[in-house]
Amino acid sequence: MIKVDHLCKRFGNLTVLKDISIDIARGEVISIIGPSGTGKSTLLRCLNLLDQPSGGRIEIDGVNLLDPSTDVPKMRRKMGMVFQSFNLFAHLSVLDNLTLGPIKLLGTGKAEAQSKARDLLKLVGLAEKAASFPDELSGGQKQRVAIARCLAMDPQIILFDEPTSALDPTMVSEVLAVMRRLANEGLTMLVVTHEMDFARDVSSRVFYMDEGIIYEQGTPAQIFEQPQREKTRAFIHRIRSVCLRIDSPDFDLYAVNAEIEQFCEKQILPKKTRQHLWLLIEELLAVYRPRLAQAPVEITLGYAEKTGRLEVALESPGDAPNPLDSAALPDELGLSIITKLAESIDYRTDARGNRLSLRLIGG
Repeated sequence: MIKVDHLCKRFGNLTVLKDISIDIARGEVISIIGPSGTGKSTLLRCLNLLDQPSGGRIEIDGVNLLDPSTDVPKMRRKMGMVFQSFNLFAHLSVLDNLTLGPIKLLGTGKAEAQSKARDLLKLVGLAEKAASFPDELSGGQKQRVAIARCLAMDPQIILFDEPTSALDPTMVSEVLAVMRRLANEGLTMLVVTHEMDFARDVSSRVFYMDEGIIYEQGTPAQIFEQPQREKTRAFIHRIRSVCLRIDSPDFDLYAVNAEIEQFCEKQILPKKTRQHLWLLIEELLAVYRPRLAQAPVEITLGYAEKTGRLEVALESPGDAPNPLDSAALPDELGLSIITKLAESIDYRTDARGNRLSLRLIGG
């Protein structure tokens, strides 16, 4: 139903969308997730030409939206959009907000438009608010009216741009309940959202956006349970990290420990976990110390808020042996300490160097 090829969007010298190519079938529910500023809302705005793309191709039911001969207003009527800021007409009643578009744009008779509007208000649970004005409604009620207004135009596709981000937590569930119902009725939906439970439960597919591209996509199970790429994993598991660079065998161990302590304080980690982390890194640096004259070592600490996992990764460029080989260790005590504190140990080497990853026991 929607086909996008090599879509890009620039604002001056800033490239927000780099190279987006996607195919979306009729009836799919696509959740678009990712950090702020990665182009999620811009993608939706380009799909219905609220923002004019800088390049690429967009097809809706086989019709190229960017072809100069295309009747763009006609094609845009197939797509409704729900914004995070509601955008209701403050001077019109709820009922009039719903009937204005069908009467003015679709040529629907007033009685027919009002009858349909009342049915849609029942659908979103606001039949009793037909005569109310927007400033008499809560945020959640306003957003449900905005969804009903969108449905009044009989769209084949609905674009939701963070529809719950302006709402108090108590109001989020009422809007998501309406969206779940629409998804069950087979509407094609693209939803930019930070509501991970909604994305997991309702979506056909999930797009994770980063770096101005669809960085990773897949079923909710693939994205939320087995993400394949590093930035996706960090976002899904809400991984907070810090990187320490050790350039010399005469490094300041006290300064390193101070940075580790600061990181642990920010994550509110238990004192015992901090002590184990200090000891583990101290032993690992003892292993790497002889090589620091030739190549630096980067230590990355990562804490996953969702799972409570604490991981340590050490990376060193160049062709170096596994630092945990008995021949590479200064003594067996160091290996014993490392293996007892680490729940899992993974060592990999490639053309860029070697990487040692450890997960701390109890973290």
